[in-house]
Amino acid sequence: MANKTKGKKYSTKQLFDFTKDSYLERTSRPIYAIIFLLPFIIFYEVGTFSINTDILNQSKIRVAAFVWLQNLLESMGFGVKFAWVAPPLAVVVILIALQITSRKQWHFWARDILPMSLECILLAVPLIVLTLFMGSSAGPESNISRFDPYERQTQIVSLPACSSVTGGNLSSLSAEADETVHGQSLLANIVTGIGAGIYEELVFRLILICLLMLIFQDILRLTHKNSIVLSVLISAALFSAHHHIDLLSGQPNANDPFNSIRFAFRTIAGIYFAVLFAIRGFGITAGTHAFYDIIATIINAVFFSSQI
Repeated sequence: MANKTKGKKYSTKQLFDFTKDSYLERTSRPIYAIIFLLPFIIFYEVGTFSINTDILNQSKIRVAAFVWLQNLLESMGFGVKFAWVAPPLAVVVILIALQITSRKQWHFWARDILPMSLECILLAVPLIVLTLFMGSSAGPESNISRFDPYERQTQIVSLPACSSVTGGNLSSLSAEADETVHGQSLLANIVTGIGAGIYEELVFRLILICLLMLIFQDILRLTHKNSIVLSVLISAALFSAHHHIDLLSGQPNANDPFNSIRFAFRTIAGIYFAVLFAIRGFGITAGTHAFYDIIATIINAVFFSSQI
């Protein structure tokens, strides 16, 4: 068995071979991920510039994974302007490369976009249910914070975010501002949630899992099964940890102090996203992540904002 597994090479190919030209096969193609995620990418890019620049610029709030890519490019000598547009270009270029190497068909059916959106929303529901269950089982004395990723911990039970940001605190800004600014802050939270869905999945699933598989399977010569298990668990743990600490600098994230229940939830979420990535590809996984952040942000705004 060991000899058989050692010969396997890891790729981003899905675990299951769906029927050719079926909905599941078509929508797992990288070309579908590009077209499906392009509106999200544009919305994030435009949103960070146009949604109340005082909120977004003075607090300097950015998706951490996006900032990592920017800093990497700047350290390599690229200009600031190029470093800003390069992360979305990197998503497109990587997916095009995967489309080419996969040798899958390039044709695209526009009618699949709505079912893909509905699928992502439905796939986000188990995470909503899980975090509500974990919050209720922890009891009223738990330190689960509100879902808002920009707020310090409170004693209100709600949903932890699956997005990590750098910079200031949007919630504290909106609490001191009028209703217009509060609405803009809510929209800014949605923008960053969408950015997290794309760039955190790019870093922690598409890139990190592939690198870990390369290390464990090709360098350390572990079996294919053990390499997958280790890669998924490590990537999930790092995905969860980076919400509480800057993995590059080692500095704690003041916007999201460590909480064991939120850490456990995000680790489980990381495993969930990894399974989705292996079965349904990058597009559905990033879309599910983004829709989870959107839904949970709206839930908090509707049901928890009045309790602060």
